[in-house]
Amino acid sequence: MKLVKRRKIKFFNLFLLLLVVAVLSFGVYLFIQIPVKNIIISNNKYLNDDYIIRFSGLKNYPNYYSFTSFSMKKKLEKSPYIEKVKVKRRFFHTIEISVKESKPLYYRDSDKRIVFADGTAYKQDSEFVVFQIPRVLNYIPNEIYDDFLKAMDKVNDDTLSRISDISYDPNDIDKERFLLYMDDGNMVYLTITKFKMINYYNTVLQQLEDRKGILYLDNGNHFQIKE
Repeated sequence: MKLVKRRKIKFFNLFLLLLVVAVLSFGVYLFIQIPVKNIIISNNKYLNDDYIIRFSGLKNYPNYYSFTSFSMKKKLEKSPYIEKVKVKRRFFHTIEISVKESKPLYYRDSDKRIVFADGTAYKQDSEFVVFQIPRVLNYIPNEIYDDFLKAMDKVNDDTLSRISDISYDPNDIDKERFLLYMDDGNMVYLTITKFKMINYYNTVLQQLEDRKGILYLDNGNHFQIKE
């Protein structure tokens, strides 16, 4: 008769294994519950950080692993004020958001909307956004509107903030003429083809020696002093 030895179950070893698995599982659970610790936002000029944080869904600092960089990018790019976003994850639960904002060109007085470089127009969210852009006072014909947008897009931000109002003001010579009212009291006549010349306005001011008047850049370059 052959005897069969029974193997004794090493309960201590089994318990130790289960304990290690339980501790590791609990550790992983706690780790994935860690919230976002730091949010770094860059390249935003007119949007404040609070707007970007709220729109991204990070306002309450959610779990770091409860979302993807791609999902946050898509969420932010739904904002009318944001053209493009890069989202990166950094060490110790840090989120970096690099924003390329949509460029605002002017405030359209007819319907109280902000018009951007791509032609879109939206109501201003004054709680988060304050624009320093000119106001267009009257109607611009459709046949020159696209060219007007392209010309405005070439105006740098600093100069754009110095223009208070813009009026479409054609004459017998040029149907693409505009009158710009500057924040210092001067006025400037421009045509669409010469719109980018307004970027040299600060240089021109130095030559005017604080005199006020009308600068004609539509037909020649001369300055008429106000009496």
